[in-house]
Order: sequence, then structure tokens, then C-alpha cells
Amino acid sequence: MADWNPALYTRFEDERTRPAAELLARVPLDAPGLAVDLGCGPGNSTALIAGRFPDAAVIGLDTSPAMLDSARVRLPGLTFALADAATWVPDRAPDLIYANAVLQWLPDHVALLPRLFGLLAPGGVLAVQMPDNLAEPTHRLMREVAASGPWAGAIGDPAVAGRLGRMLEPAGYYDLLAPLAAEVDVWRTAYHHRMADAAAIVDWVSATGLRPFLDPLDPEDRAGFLAAYARAIDAAYPPRSDGRRLLAFPRVFIVARAR
Repeated sequence: MADWNPALYTRFEDERTRPAAELLARVPLDAPGLAVDLGCGPGNSTALIAGRFPDAAVIGLDTSPAMLDSARVRLPGLTFALADAATWVPDRAPDLIYANAVLQWLPDHVALLPRLFGLLAPGGVLAVQMPDNLAEPTHRLMREVAASGPWAGAIGDPAVAGRLGRMLEPAGYYDLLAPLAAEVDVWRTAYHHRMADAAAIVDWVSATGLRPFLDPLDPEDRAGFLAAYARAIDAAYPPRSDGRRLLAFPRVFIVARAR
């Protein structure tokens, strides 16, 4: 995919940072020596970690040079580096591996999460938050629109672009980590974000879930796809009593502590 757009991503920063803060609040650590923000993006979650653990060495990792540049501007006193969560191995075992809204992009969670958990120092914590919205209208309509227009060939299989089949049910993550961990906390929350209009919902997903659908398209097909998708979103998310739209956004949280 093309590189991420930090400005578009941070347009809804308050809404994106809320689950990051709620994940961090459930981390059962007092004074970690090393905390790694895996998939740190523009540094909004890294700032939370540094604020809670001011004495920790905090490192932000991401695959996007643009996101890392944005994070360095935001937090010039911290360390940021290019790394892929699928293959990353730390120089020393972290006390906290914090992965907010990143692992949903990677396949084979049955191998991935135990691998990351195994990188922790004794007593360390793996904290994960992932959007679980592939069945929501935002993402269902991506796949339907992708399959129904002249852009279908360029996009390919909508299920692949839409990351279907990558995530487990919450109980599946518990079963995966419970035999390895001292304790595992798993929960699922559905946020309902107040959005100005249907165009704002399209803007939100354009920075994330829509990217695999839009990146392969030429400008003409991209404009056509977005117009068709916007019409579908407008119908799927009707105005509420105050004229705004409510964007339902389920997320899965996992906090596992090593023995």
C-alpha cells in the first residue's frame, strides 16, 4: 500500500485515542523499564504511554515513514524507528508491548500473538486493541461497492482487500494466550461516534480501512468508487435527531501478563 497520511488519520484523533487510553488504563504495571508502542502511528498513543510511565524508556515503532516523521515532531524526546510487527524482535525484552489498532492488519493471529507475548520480560504485559468492525456497514459496503463497479478488476478479491478472516472471536484470543500467561483480560466494546455527516464517515475510513480498496485505483476509478461508497454510507447511516450520524465502531481489547 501507499504510505499512510498522518493528517487524514489525526482528523479524528480524539475518537482514535479514546480506546488507546482505555487500553492503557487496564495495563497492570507500575514502573516498566522499557515500553514499546508497536504500530505507534503519529505518536498519539506513544504520548499516553510516556505520560503514564515517565521513567520508562519508551520506543515507538511503525512501518510508515510518514507516521514516524509525524511522531518525531510531536515527541522529539522519544525514540521512533521503522519496524514491522510481524517480524520485529527487540534488542532486550520489553516490560510492555502495546499494540493499538495495528495487529488487525496482519494475518495468522494464532502464531502472531503468542510470538509477541513470548518477547516479554518476566511479568511483562502485552496490551492489544483491534477494530472489530468488518461486519459493520462501513466495511461491508466497501466490499459490496468494490465488487460492483468498473474498478472491481483493479481491486481484486474484496475479501482479501477487506481483511476478512484475519481476526478471532474474543474467546479465541483468550484460549490462545491463557495457557501461556499469568492472567488474561479480554473484552469487546462498541463505541458510537458522533459524526457531522456521511462525508465525515467516509473521511474516517479513507485513512484506514478504505486504503486497500483505493490504493490500486487510478484517479478516475478512485473518484467513482468514492462517490458510490459515499451514497451507500449516506443510506446506511441516517441522520439522528440532531442531524448528525452515529458511527458504530466495535473494538476488541486484550491484556495478557507474563509469568
